[in-house]
Amino acid sequence: MKKLVVGHGYLGRLVAARWLAGGHHVYATTRSSERAGEMGREGITPLLCDVTNPATLGGLPDVDAVVYCIGYDRGSGISMGDVYVHGLENVLRALPTPGKLVYVGSSGVYGQSTGEEVTEHAPTEPADESGRLVLEAEQTLRRMLPEAVVLRFAGIYGPGRLLRSRSVSEGEPIAGDPDRWLNLIHVEDGAAAVSAAEAMARPGEIYNVCDDEPVRRRDFYRLLANLLGAPEPRFVPPPADPPPPGHERTHRRIVNRRLRTELELTLRYPSYREGLPAAAAADAR
Repeated sequence: MKKLVVGHGYLGRLVAARWLAGGHHVYATTRSSERAGEMGREGITPLLCDVTNPATLGGLPDVDAVVYCIGYDRGSGISMGDVYVHGLENVLRALPTPGKLVYVGSSGVYGQSTGEEVTEHAPTEPADESGRLVLEAEQTLRRMLPEAVVLRFAGIYGPGRLLRSRSVSEGEPIAGDPDRWLNLIHVEDGAAAVSAAEAMARPGEIYNVCDDEPVRRRDFYRLLANLLGAPEPRFVPPPADPPPPGHERTHRRIVNRRLRTELELTLRYPSYREGLPAAAAADAR
């Protein structure tokens, strides 16, 4: 089969590797000519393009499956709306209709703030602008390709991406409420979720992608500090001005029941207790 990864970044690289290992012909997009060369040596067919520039998208291939996992580069000088919403529109207009498209979205579309459990049927009332843009992108996807599968990802972590590791290592105080919930997914399990959705999800469905156990910030950063040989983390209230970001206003426990039952996915790292030590050990090597 021919498969396309739109966004060969932290998550997309692992999805591409899984598909390659399965014997598929894998295409992947990148904005970097240097990275395109690396991808070619890995066995991937690189596509040098930019989702915000329609003129670069004419070469998108006719494939059996697509994962759309474009991240936002804050240093690019391009707005989040241009990347998340207009970039998606550009790709959908240029892309030959795939056998299945899996869209990697965000649990930021949920704005719940009282610690409640959140399933895929919960109201989507984002707490900040980035969440509203992700929701607008979902709505754009539904309008243009209603059969696409949406994965609402919690925070992705793993080797090379440990939340606030530098601050924790240096003993800096963490601005935030230590009792608020963190909802997380290890990047390896995230890639496995994409593969499972591509293989098994029904058209048009939505799945939360997170691990089995939300964790309070206090417990997550305490374990991280221990793994890094750092002092016990300290928390301070976030400043009142400017208003706190959306993740300081939300407080919810994302539920992954449909991921586990309908897509039959057993997580390698069912909680931070397994995933965080594995990621820290990989970084230490």
